Amino acid sequence: MSDHQLRTRTPAAPAPAPRVPGGPRVAAAFRAAAPALAVYAAVRALGLLGFWAAASAAGKDPLGPLSGRWDSVWYQRIAENGYGYTVTLPDGSVHSDLAFFPLLPALERGISTVTPLTLGGAGLLVAWTAGLLAAWGVYAVGAHLRGRRTGVVLAALWGAYPTAFVQSMAYTETLFTALAAWALYAVLKGRWIVAGALSVLAGLTRPTAAALIAALAVTAAVTLVREYRDERRAGPVLRRHARMIAGVALAPLGWLAYVVFVAVREGSPFAYFDVQAQWGNNVDGGRALAAFIAGLPWPAALGLCTALGLLGWLVVLCVRQRQPLPVLVYALTIVVISLIGAGYFGSRPRLMMPAFPLLLPPAVALLRLRTTGRTAAVLAVLACASAGYGAWTLLGAGPP
Repeated sequence: MSDHQLRTRTPAAPAPAPRVPGGPRVAAAFRAAAPALAVYAAVRALGLLGFWAAASAAGKDPLGPLSGRWDSVWYQRIAENGYGYTVTLPDGSVHSDLAFFPLLPALERGISTVTPLTLGGAGLLVAWTAGLLAAWGVYAVGAHLRGRRTGVVLAALWGAYPTAFVQSMAYTETLFTALAAWALYAVLKGRWIVAGALSVLAGLTRPTAAALIAALAVTAAVTLVREYRDERRAGPVLRRHARMIAGVALAPLGWLAYVVFVAVREGSPFAYFDVQAQWGNNVDGGRALAAFIAGLPWPAALGLCTALGLLGWLVVLCVRQRQPLPVLVYALTIVVISLIGAGYFGSRPRLMMPAFPLLLPPAVALLRLRTTGRTAAVLAVLACASAGYGAWTLLGAGPP
């Protein structure tokens, strides 16, 4: 080899580092969502700080109500001992732990097994981590539909929801909302298999996964009918949407698996529904809600009717906003499920919390204020109100 070749030869390029599939996209998505996650975390931190101050002033343990009261105790008992615990109430009704779905207890048991955390601490870790993932998913849906600023405000509003204190408890609301939000985002992006898989996990988390299953099924049905009407040939339409059909078929498997598990365990095909009825969670078409309103003093009844009217107006605004079909079906089904049950009325605002698309019209309205400072001020007031209500409820006697 000549001196010239030695001087001009280009050194061999180093081998490229292995790339994680989707890694750069995930990192970019996280950077885009960082403002929403920061705002959400600040809102929830304010709620926790307010509760800590109130609990300390009352001489109570701040962590106890977050991980060791109401439904949290049922989940931890399942995590520790499996299913099989029942309580017979003075009126003769039997409350079985089979009313609670298995994903959260499974996560609590797994985390407490491999870490020093107690079951209660594991439940809080799941809830708080899922809260951030849910806020990210809520942001992603809002940003996809109306832009990044709307996504940030939407995540903040979800964190300042009146019963958002439950997002800081060892409950399933954050876990379910994270799965639902990302499943809806996957549908909006055309990733039906991902949406179906997330729906399976949602179906192992809460019975309201029926809303997510309905959103996927209705969207797919409308798509197939519309395209068949245009082409008049079923074969090409079905082949073109094979992944969509697979995702829809996958979606209900988690919920169905748990219903079948309860049926086999109890020896009755309708055992799951019997268990829910014992808890008062059967569907009565809204009669219990009407009776509850009728039994209130008129000022309270008027206030509740006003709140229901506001809820109806939000639904109208969502329709007028022309939200995509899966998002709209999901939110409306959550609302309907929450209102037509015969269960404890005080839990209904909490049950509607995963219906985050209802907050999209207020998020858009807040961004119409003239300055960012005014939007931030409104969000700060809402966060403080939510924190105050959360502290009052958590220090009270009744479940949320």
